[in-house]
Amino acid sequence: MDIAAALEQVKRNIELARGRSVHAARQVQLLAVSKTQPLEKIAAAYAAGQQHFGENKVQELVEKQQQLPQLNWHLIGHLQRNKVKYVIGKTRLIHSLDSISLAAEIEKRSAAASVITEVLIQVNIAEEQSKSGVFVPELAGFVSELAAYPHIKLRGLMTIGPMVEDYEQIRPVFRELRLLFERERARELPYAEMSYLSMGMSHDYMIAVEEGANIVRVGSSIFGARNYA
Repeated sequence: MDIAAALEQVKRNIELARGRSVHAARQVQLLAVSKTQPLEKIAAAYAAGQQHFGENKVQELVEKQQQLPQLNWHLIGHLQRNKVKYVIGKTRLIHSLDSISLAAEIEKRSAAASVITEVLIQVNIAEEQSKSGVFVPELAGFVSELAAYPHIKLRGLMTIGPMVEDYEQIRPVFRELRLLFERERARELPYAEMSYLSMGMSHDYMIAVEEGANIVRVGSSIFGARNYA
């Protein structure tokens, strides 16, 4: 698979989606999801101009970050409290803050390292039991509680769309997250620089862009099918 050509195709698709929606962001950051991908493919994407890469697992992120420290690494998968210490100072953005207990651990480890850790809150719009994330009724209170953690900078919201055959059924989920994002941004909290709305993956990123995403997390459309062996 020609990774440079695949990147260009995804970027063209993003611009097409932007052009057909009044809700689209002025700029959309492409996050290349590199989980299970070898370093050679990641390096090829970087050589083609890709700057931001996302990993689901802490161990894989840490290993790749050590090999390619010049890249901007994002943790997009679920983060367990006992693994927070391994990622502090190594990520550009943690996309999956989903509990106050996790926030407390990020705060403790960030304070010890004298760094500010930037995070997104993962929101579970559909309240799916198979997914992590803060439920919608709890979101405003959750955001308010983060005022107690000075080493955490809230940068926005993230969600994962439901797995459905008709991708148009995902659109209301993305639309609701955009409205929640706008609501929280309007509060103008000093510790919450609400800049990023992260939603959409390879199968639904164009819908996400149409609904206002300014980060899309695309893996297989760039790198091809993953090898889980």
